Amino acid sequence: MPDRLDGYATIFWSMFMRCKNLYALMFLVSLLTACVEEAPAPVSSGSDIFLRSDIQIIEEVIPRRATLAGLLSAHALDGQMAFNLIEAIRPVFNPRRIRAGNLYRLVLDDDGTLRRFEYHVDNDQFLRVTNQSGAVRAFDAKLIPYVKERAEIALRGAIDGQHSSLVSAINGGGESVMLAIRMAEVFAGEIDFSNDLRRGDRFEVLFEKYLREDEFSGYGDILAAEFHNDGRRLQAFSYKLPGDDEPLYYDEQGRSLKRLFLRSPFRFEPRVTSRFSYRRLHPVLGNHRPHLGVDYGAATGTPVIAVANGRVVSAARSGGSGNMIRLRHTNGYETYYLHLSSFATGMRTGSRVVQGQIIGRVGATGLVTGPHLDFRMRKNGTFVNPLIEHRNLPPGDPVPEEHLAEFHEVRERALRRMKLPSRPVDVGRIFTQ
Repeated sequence: MPDRLDGYATIFWSMFMRCKNLYALMFLVSLLTACVEEAPAPVSSGSDIFLRSDIQIIEEVIPRRATLAGLLSAHALDGQMAFNLIEAIRPVFNPRRIRAGNLYRLVLDDDGTLRRFEYHVDNDQFLRVTNQSGAVRAFDAKLIPYVKERAEIALRGAIDGQHSSLVSAINGGGESVMLAIRMAEVFAGEIDFSNDLRRGDRFEVLFEKYLREDEFSGYGDILAAEFHNDGRRLQAFSYKLPGDDEPLYYDEQGRSLKRLFLRSPFRFEPRVTSRFSYRRLHPVLGNHRPHLGVDYGAATGTPVIAVANGRVVSAARSGGSGNMIRLRHTNGYETYYLHLSSFATGMRTGSRVVQGQIIGRVGATGLVTGPHLDFRMRKNGTFVNPLIEHRNLPPGDPVPEEHLAEFHEVRERALRRMKLPSRPVDVGRIFTQ
C-alpha cells in the first residue's frame, strides 16, 4: 500500500504543477482519500459489559452492648442460619466474648445466605466461620492466628531537660509506656525509678516488637538493656536455662537481677512523700509518733503489686489503716499495704501471690489527708525500713557454671545488636495463616 500511494502522489503532483487546475487538485484529493479508505478499519470490541456482583460484603465494628445474635438479626440473616452459626462457633469461641469496637466482616450471597463471617478476637487471632456448601447447617468455625512479624529494635535514650522520666524518654524515641514498664520491671531490683533517676542518666535497650500488617501489635521480651544511673552501669541480659518455661535476667557476669523483694510496690512512677521514722509529726492527729513505713504518693486507683512471693494473711478494713493487705513471705518477712481503695480479685486469707502481682489499688481510706500508699515491712516481728532492708537482701541464683559459656555467647550477640542504629535489626514471620 505505501508504494501504491507514493506512485499516485508523484503522478498527480506532476499534473498539478503542469495544469495548476482546480479540477485536477480536487481529483487528486478524492483519489488519495479513496486509497486511504482501502486500509481496514479497526474492529470495535463493542460496549463495556458490567456484571453485577453475586456477593455482598459488610465490614463494620461491634457496637456497644451488642450480642452476636442481635448483630446477625440486624443484618436480616435468616433466624435458623444465625442459630446454626452461633452453635458452630461455641466449641472454639464463646459468643459472649465479642467486644465493642472490634472489627467484623459478613460475606453474603444475593439471596441472604451467609458465605463467611470473620471477627477480630485480639492481636493474635481472628475467628473465621465459613459455609462450604451453601446450606444453612454447613458451618465450619476456626480460630486462625494472624500473620505477624517479629522485629528486634535497638533504642537509646537519656534523662535530661526534655525527658525527666523513663516513660518520657521512651516516648521520645517513638515507643509506648508499656515498653518503659517492662524495662522498669527488668531493673526493679536495682533501680527505684521514682527516686533514683538523675539528669544525665542514659540507657540502651534491645527488645522484641510484633507487627501485624505493618501495624504495631505488641511488645515481646526485652533481650538486653544497659542503664547508666548516677554513676553506676547496670546491664541486663535475657537468658533461658534448659528446662525453664521463661527466661530470666542476669547481669554481665551471669548474676541474677531478681531479688527476693522489689524496691517498691508499684510497677512504675511512685514518689516517696514520707519516709520511715520513729518520730514523725502526724498530718492528721498533729502529734509526733512513729511512722514505721514509707508513704508513696499516687493517684487513686493506681495498681499496687506484691513485692515478693507470699501468702495473704489478711485483706480487710483495719481502723486508721483503712483497707489493708498483709502478706507473709519467706525468711520471717511480712509486708503491709495500707489505705487501699480496693482489693484485687482473689485476695483471701491463705491465697498465694507472686512477685509483681496486682493485689489492690491506691486509695484514701482510714486516717489520711489524701490518696497514697503506706508500705511497711516487718522482719521476725520487728518493723524495718523497706528502703534500707532491700539493699541487704541477696540476689537470686546465678547462671550455673555449666551454662556460662552459652550465656556469654548470648550476651555478646545481644551487645552487638544493641549497638546498631535504632532501627529493626532482625525481622521474621512468627505466625502463619
